[in-house]
Amino acid sequence: MENQNKIAALFDFDGVVMDTEPQYTIFWDKQGHKYLDEIDFGKKIKGQTLKQIFDKYFSGMYEEQDQITKGLDKYEEDMTYEYLPGIKDFIGDLKANHVRTALVTSSNENKMNNVYHVHPEMKELFDHILTAECFTRSKPDPECFLSGMKLLDATPENSIVFEDSFHGLTAGRASGATVVGLATTNTRESLEGKADIILDDFKSMTFEKLKQLV
Repeated sequence: MENQNKIAALFDFDGVVMDTEPQYTIFWDKQGHKYLDEIDFGKKIKGQTLKQIFDKYFSGMYEEQDQITKGLDKYEEDMTYEYLPGIKDFIGDLKANHVRTALVTSSNENKMNNVYHVHPEMKELFDHILTAECFTRSKPDPECFLSGMKLLDATPENSIVFEDSFHGLTAGRASGATVVGLATTNTRESLEGKADIILDDFKSMTFEKLKQLV
């Protein structure tokens, strides 16, 4: 690239910035067992929005949907929000090098307010935070990332998307950005071919390494 400072970095939240996916697996495994008599249900719905889950697995089950929604809201209030290893240092390195950043998440504002309560510094980490209320179409549609690029005055050619879920990786690819897959929710083997590179975490990731991707 002619101007490395034009790089824009767009991050998913769960499984990328925060190590929350194991907690969601516990919650959804319980819902699958309780309402659908399924085991390992949490694996099936990784990266899907609540609406997508309801439409696909709980269609017409309105009472159950209401119970799950209330239960999820309460569950998210009590969740532990811990940063993925290396992510804060990496974002700090990006900001020091004038890389513009956005958090692009399918989480709603209510859930993110729970996060801000635990981590008030979260709002300062990113130039923009886009939540579910900002989009009309959910991942795997690329709308969310394209919206983030617009806010960052970026193009797909100078944008890098960090994702962990299959829907998110598909959305990143469809946006035209370079895609980095995090093997936090799914195995490295399952991410092969879905991302340009695959990371276990951000402990060894730096701005200098990021430059080499675009």
